[in-house]
Amino acid sequence: MYNAKSINADEFINDEEIMDTLSYAESNKHNVELIDSILKKARMRNGLSHREAAVLLDCEIEDKNQEIYALAEQMKKDIYGNRIVMFAPLYLSNYCINGCVYCPYHCTNKHIVRKKLTQEDIKREVIALQDMGHKRLAIEAGEDPVNNPIEYILESIKTIYSIQHKNGAIRRVNVNIAATTVENYEKLRDAGIGTYILFQETYHKKSYEALHPFGPKHNYAWHTEAMDRAMKGGIDDVGLGVLFGLELFRYDFVGLLMHAEHLEAAFGVGPHTISVPRIRHADDINADSFENGISDDVFAKVVSCIRLAVPYTGMIVSTRESQSCRERVLHLGISQVSGGSRTSVGGYEEPEPEDENSAQFDVMDTRNLDEIVRWLMDLGYIPSFCTACYREGRTGDRFMALSKNGEIQNCCHPNALMTLKEYLEDYASPETKTIGEQLINSELANIPREKVRGIVTENLKKIEDGSRDFRL
Repeated sequence: MYNAKSINADEFINDEEIMDTLSYAESNKHNVELIDSILKKARMRNGLSHREAAVLLDCEIEDKNQEIYALAEQMKKDIYGNRIVMFAPLYLSNYCINGCVYCPYHCTNKHIVRKKLTQEDIKREVIALQDMGHKRLAIEAGEDPVNNPIEYILESIKTIYSIQHKNGAIRRVNVNIAATTVENYEKLRDAGIGTYILFQETYHKKSYEALHPFGPKHNYAWHTEAMDRAMKGGIDDVGLGVLFGLELFRYDFVGLLMHAEHLEAAFGVGPHTISVPRIRHADDINADSFENGISDDVFAKVVSCIRLAVPYTGMIVSTRESQSCRERVLHLGISQVSGGSRTSVGGYEEPEPEDENSAQFDVMDTRNLDEIVRWLMDLGYIPSFCTACYREGRTGDRFMALSKNGEIQNCCHPNALMTLKEYLEDYASPETKTIGEQLINSELANIPREKVRGIVTENLKKIEDGSRDFRL
C-alpha cells in the first residue's frame, strides 16, 4: 500500500501507485480543464504532486506544452534569478565490487585501469582544481570496503578542506558514495560535508535488481532507503537522481517525485538537489544498447516538469550533456552545472594517458572552466562559486524556509557577485574578466536593499585589493 511517510521503500515508492499514476496521466493527456487547473496550481509555486506532474509530462496539447515551458522558465527566474552554481567532480577511486551493467566500474570489467588516489594525489588534484577557480567539489568513489572504506573517504575530505593554495580553497565538499549506515552518515556529517548525493538509477524494482545483478547495490531497499538513514544521521541536504535511459522515463519521473514527497513527509524537508543524468558511452558500456534512451525534446520536458513539481529544489546537469542541450535546459530549471570536468580518477593535474582510461563516462561538454564561465555570462547568467549557505548553517529546512519566503535572494545574488569577482581577479582570462566586470556592474543595480548594495560594493573593492571570502 502506498504511504509517503513509511520507512519501507516498497511503500513510499509503491509500484501500484506509480502504475495508477501513469494510467491516470495517459487518460488525461488531452484533458484541457485538468491541465489548466494543474498549471494554475503550479503558478502558486507550492509544487505539484507526482500525479499532477505526470499529467503535464504526458500532455500532448502543443499550446499547453508551450505554457509548461514558459512557466518553468519564469519560475526558474523568480526563484533562482540568473545565478548558476558551479562545481566539479573529483573521482577518488574506481575500485568497485558491484556488477552494475551500465557502469564501467563493475567488477567484471577486467580491462579498465583501476586507480585510487593517495592523499598526495588528492592534494595535487585539488590544487589543480583550485587553480582553475573551483570552490565546490563533488567527490565520487566506487563501492569497495577494502579499497574505499569510509575511513578513506573521511581522510580525503579532511585533506581537501586543508589545502590552501595561493587564493584557492575548496569551501564545500559534496559526497557521492554508496549507500551506507546511519553511523557512517554521522561521520560524514561530522566531517563537514555539503550535500550527500546518491542516484537511484531506476525506481523500477525488478529492473533495478536486473541492472545490479550482484554486489551490495543489488539490495533495492537498502539503496532506496539510504536517504532516510542519511537524514537520521544528521545530513539534511541530500541529492536525488535517476539515470534516464535505464527504464521507461515516465516511471522513473514519477518515482523520483515520490521520493521527494517521501522525504518531505517523513523529515519535513525535501531533497536539496535533483540530478538528471542520461546514460552515456563509457569504457565497455554502449549506451545505444539500452532501449529506453530519451531525446533532447523529452529531456527538456522532464526538466521543465520537475521544476514545476519541486520549485525550490536545485537541479543539476553535468558535462554528460552537450553545450547545446545544457543551454536549452538552463532556461527551463537547471540551477547548477559542472565545468572543466574530468570523470577519470585523476586527470586534473595532467591529462590521463589514452591507454589508461579510468573514466566513468564520456564527457560531452569538454570546455574548460573559463570557457564555461564566459559562455554563461554571454547568456546573461551569473556564474556563482558561492558556498555561503552551507557555511552559515542555512541547510535543510532552514534553507527551504528562506527560499520559500524569498529572503534567500538577499544573500544568494550578492554572494554570487562577490564570488564571481574572486574568480575574475584570480583565474579569468582577460576576455572573460572584461565581460565579468561589465556583468557585475550592471547586476549591482539589481540588489534591492541599499545597505546590502553598499556592503557588496565595498567588498568588491576589497577583493580587488587582495581580500577574499566575503559572504552574507
